[in-house]
Amino acid sequence: MSENTVCCAPSPATPVSFRPAPVSPERLRAGTPEYRRASWALFLGGFATFSLLYNLQPLMPMLARAFGLTPAVASGAVSAATIALAMALIPAAILADRLGRKPVMTAALVLATLFTLVGAFAEGFNALLVSRALLGLSLAGLPAVAMAYLSEEFEPSALGRAMGLYISGNALGGLSGRFFAAQIAEHADWRVALMCLAAFSALTVTAFWRMLPPSRHFRPSGGAFAGLPGHVREIFADGGLRSLFALGFLLMGCFTSLYNYLGFRLVEAPFSLSAAQIGMVFLLYLVGIVASNLAVRLVERLGRANTLRAMVGLMVAGLALTLAWQLWLVVLGVGLFTFGFFAGHSVAASWVGRRPVPARALAAALYLCSYYLGASLIGSLSGLAWQFDAWLGVAGCLGAGLALCGLITWRLGRVM
Repeated sequence: MSENTVCCAPSPATPVSFRPAPVSPERLRAGTPEYRRASWALFLGGFATFSLLYNLQPLMPMLARAFGLTPAVASGAVSAATIALAMALIPAAILADRLGRKPVMTAALVLATLFTLVGAFAEGFNALLVSRALLGLSLAGLPAVAMAYLSEEFEPSALGRAMGLYISGNALGGLSGRFFAAQIAEHADWRVALMCLAAFSALTVTAFWRMLPPSRHFRPSGGAFAGLPGHVREIFADGGLRSLFALGFLLMGCFTSLYNYLGFRLVEAPFSLSAAQIGMVFLLYLVGIVASNLAVRLVERLGRANTLRAMVGLMVAGLALTLAWQLWLVVLGVGLFTFGFFAGHSVAASWVGRRPVPARALAAALYLCSYYLGASLIGSLSGLAWQFDAWLGVAGCLGAGLALCGLITWRLGRVM
């Protein structure tokens, strides 16, 4: 027996107190009831977020008529929410580091549901814009925190499937909010559509709160602001990350613009579609779910940079088809554009997460900020192109944006 062992041995006269070592709670494993509840709760949270964020997009021609607006001004109904969400992502993440994941996510959905209902009673367009901005500020609490909850609470082997279900909830929520808002507004009014979606969201939020297990691995952090400026400088010093942020800004801006003004094109001759029929076109969002899953296989075969180049090329081809005067060609073009966007965004977002920077979560948040800022700024400014030359003007604006995307993807092949 060594000397150290003898010294450390307890004296027979000294009572020994046996205290069990603290045991860290297990992370959520695939196949367990807790895993299923948490996964489906996050699916519902993502569903509610995107159904509330984009439900007015197919109704912009209706809003323009109701309030006497130009298409560019009417697009503010979407842009006000997305720009507020972009600006609130990082503050929401810092707040969640102090207060906890589940409380912030639940409060975000409750407030967003409330502001959706408030918007239904807005007396003027300015009041509607205020309600939409407050909705965006509130909603930031879910996308900013959901990824942190997933990484903290789920086993690594179960994380991929849970993440996929959460992203599917995002896509299906965006589709459903647009589709059902258009169908209800066609037979009633846009205000009734918002009230119905707020009521459904209240049910979804209740299920989210009841199903999501409280955080078991969360540790409050009070100094989240301390290293923020230094981390931001390090991230922006990475040329590859700067390129990916610019790519996210442009891709989302072009995608949002296409869907913002598509309704204005389709209500005019020779298409003359109703709001409900335009809502049917938004079912093409389902293509995005397929594209996100196929993007992984494309990267394995082609590499990230080549996959991004191919998807930007596909978006250009789809945009060109939307210039046709046959509805089936326009729909095909929108489908190709949607596929290229979702696959490209999936590759770009995952590439951000793989960059060797100290603050990966902050890098992901900055990518999302760029993403939603693109939706807001390009989504609104491209409305000026509509005023200049209707759909041809919008297509020209988006074509210029996609040309910049092409240049960025060629640069990424050299710097990453």
